[in-house]
Amino acid sequence: MRSSVQTFILDGVEAIPCRVEVAILDEKTPRTTVVGLPDAAVREAVDRVQAAMEAGGFGYPPGRITINLSPATHRKEGPLYDLPIAVAVLLASGELGVDARARVRDCVIAGELRLDGTLQAIPGAVAMADLAARSGIGNVLLPSASADAAALVDRIRSRPAHCLGDIIRFLSGQKDLPVAKPPIMEPGNAQVDMADLRGQMLPRRALTVAAAGWHNLLMVGPPGSGKTTLARCLPGILPRPETGETLEMARIASVAGTAMVTRRPFRSPHHTASSAAIVGGGSKPRPGEITLAHHGVLFLDEFPEFSRSALEALREPLERDEVVIARASGRVKFPARVLLVAAMNPTRRGSGRVGSDGSLQRLSGPLLDRIDLQVEVPPVPVAELDGVRTAAASEDVAVVVAAAWRFQRLRQGSTPNGRLGPKQLDEFAAMSDGARGLLRRAVEELDLSARAWDRLRRVSRTLADLEQVDVIEERHIAEAIQYRWLDRAM
Repeated sequence: MRSSVQTFILDGVEAIPCRVEVAILDEKTPRTTVVGLPDAAVREAVDRVQAAMEAGGFGYPPGRITINLSPATHRKEGPLYDLPIAVAVLLASGELGVDARARVRDCVIAGELRLDGTLQAIPGAVAMADLAARSGIGNVLLPSASADAAALVDRIRSRPAHCLGDIIRFLSGQKDLPVAKPPIMEPGNAQVDMADLRGQMLPRRALTVAAAGWHNLLMVGPPGSGKTTLARCLPGILPRPETGETLEMARIASVAGTAMVTRRPFRSPHHTASSAAIVGGGSKPRPGEITLAHHGVLFLDEFPEFSRSALEALREPLERDEVVIARASGRVKFPARVLLVAAMNPTRRGSGRVGSDGSLQRLSGPLLDRIDLQVEVPPVPVAELDGVRTAAASEDVAVVVAAAWRFQRLRQGSTPNGRLGPKQLDEFAAMSDGARGLLRRAVEELDLSARAWDRLRRVSRTLADLEQVDVIEERHIAEAIQYRWLDRAM
């Protein structure tokens, strides 16, 4: 007696097909063996499955039972195989009948079983549903706590179940399972509205440019000048995530075991965070803060106080929009398209000429070259603190940013200006003769790198997009140079 059930293997934030195969042979001495590179949690599934089946009124079959997790070349981790193992055992024992064998072919099944037969959430439900959609499978059977997020995937029916009995009755045709509905996506409300800010016209303009072109931003200013408040305005002016972006964010949240994200994320790790916490890692690689901020904002306050290893680990992800973690068992990729916003004091004392105490030594040149916008955030004058607020609200700024996004997408597709390569810039960042001459003089006089040359072109392209003009003019180059404040201050 044999059976097979479709499930999945979680590889980073992607799902790989896996089959749970069960063979039952008549032997006087009962024995169950799990093969196919299971970890300890998978081997322990046998005990959980036996207890859950007995609690649900299903007898565990006697004899020699072999459970194979195919393909055997990939390691299987975690308790998500409990439910497919239980279903495969019941199918092989003949308790579920022919109808169940037919139904199970159109299902991907995963879930952790408690000893009383109830189900609890698993990581990777969205990746599992995406795998089912790509494989042409119509149903995913999941614990109730995981089903809503999986429903974000089109072309599949995410069916929530409370216990093992619900799954068995569905496969046997005795009871239908409902189809979960995806969570409602909320608009990108600002944590802080830009209308509530006092002064800081240039930093506010830099926020608009950063959002319009997806440019990394560094703010330098004394304590209390409003750097953190400015950063918290940024999610409110970014365009609402598209369907594909929402699905990617949901997949990451599902793998990481965090709450479902219904707007662009804003992550702000403490400066004592390790490099593994920032970019991901561990013996069983897990996503870090840069991946949890995918399609959103990663805010690093007290930027130079992060460890040198953590800061240098950011260099490749910021350039490639992904994190690659290599282990002896293989390589794992995590997506990491983030808008980096960093803030720092001029010195550790909080005042004085920037970097005069050596605090900038923690920031390497290659890392700073990956930050398009560098702006000074001076103390707010008392007259502006006591004056009437006249700044534009985040809602109004968001309209301008969205228009710039549409303008650049008509020209270059989904790649934002902040991620254009040199060849793309040659094609899309056309400059007037005066603008090109000004750019050359600025790079020579400020002794900027070749990467900074491209950064200035990207920022200038965004400034032109905010005006919805095709050709970069001198005024755009001049403003872009203002945003290389740290280069000029040093």
